[in-house]
Amino acid sequence: MTATIDILDRLVAFNTVSRDSNLDLIRWVRDRLEAAGAATTLVPSEDGRKANLFATLGPADRPGVLLSGHSDVVPVEGQAWTGDPFRLTRRDGKLFGRGTADMKGFIAAALALFDRAAGRPLSQPLHLALSYDEEVGCLGVRRLIEMMAALPVRPRFCIVGEPTGMQVVTAHKGKTALRAECHGVECHSSLAPQGLNAIHMASDLLTGLRRIQDRLKDGGARDGAYDVPWTTIHAGVIQGGEVLNIVPNRCRLDFEIRHLPQDPVEPILDGIQAEADAIVRRLRPDFPSAALTVGELSSYPALDTDGTAEVVAFVKTLTGGNSTGKISFGTEGGLFQQRLSMPTVVCGPGSIGEAHKPDEFVAEDQLAACDRMLDALLVRLT
Repeated sequence: MTATIDILDRLVAFNTVSRDSNLDLIRWVRDRLEAAGAATTLVPSEDGRKANLFATLGPADRPGVLLSGHSDVVPVEGQAWTGDPFRLTRRDGKLFGRGTADMKGFIAAALALFDRAAGRPLSQPLHLALSYDEEVGCLGVRRLIEMMAALPVRPRFCIVGEPTGMQVVTAHKGKTALRAECHGVECHSSLAPQGLNAIHMASDLLTGLRRIQDRLKDGGARDGAYDVPWTTIHAGVIQGGEVLNIVPNRCRLDFEIRHLPQDPVEPILDGIQAEADAIVRRLRPDFPSAALTVGELSSYPALDTDGTAEVVAFVKTLTGGNSTGKISFGTEGGLFQQRLSMPTVVCGPGSIGEAHKPDEFVAEDQLAACDRMLDALLVRLT
């Protein structure tokens, strides 16, 4: 496991917050993989500031297994870290640093596996996919998937190494992020009824969202295997107004839907649009310019792999575990499944409960378990 920790130390030192470039990390990883004998391909972003990486070690004319991870991490500003977030700290059996759990720990283990596989007579190839901008809507991996769709032979299975405590996960919710733009009419606050308060419009929409949430909770699809067993609607950002004595003419509301695989998102979106339309219809007689638009910011599909699928049995033999689980947070796995028809599970070291927090960490025994899983994979590929 020493090799994995050494690699993780280097990965954490790359500040790959989603707003910044990941090229230094990607180039370092590419050089390391090529030194192990892997063939690599960079898939850059449109502006060239970031890149995905695809690597193959072994016979490219056979399917093999894909290990998938994202290189970006969430910001650290405003968090009370007890040390440098971009310097790995080892204490009490834990490894602290931004991205250790989500998900550079898995990437480190995967790179260590490529080192161990170098020069081995692989009968099936080992693949690695590293993406950018996962944390802001699984954006970068889509360009990588476009490239992979043209491969003459695609990987047989995909293991997404998000933190699951090394449990094999077969399903996760899908997500759609949305923005509502409320357009009212400004005026002096002493004459407030003569204006149309855009913040009040956003508040009315929030009330509608909560009504829809209640219906989903009380009468929608349910799956007790999830931490939250129903589809959720969450409002996270509201921005409106300039000063107190002006009735605001604009307000922005950002919210999201996290839906169960069996709960299609389209009817929910239709219900939200109906709420927005009803608000505008009520206001237009007095304020003809009133408007409320709802637009999508990003989305990714749910993952829904049958518990009896071959990929599930395969990865369970690698981990030695008997149970499977489902998770409420999202991954790029749904895109691999939907767009490439690639059998996919999620399995990786650490806990999502430690991700995105100050003093994020992955336990050393979790990394050791991941190394054992990947050693078992190497045996299967040899």
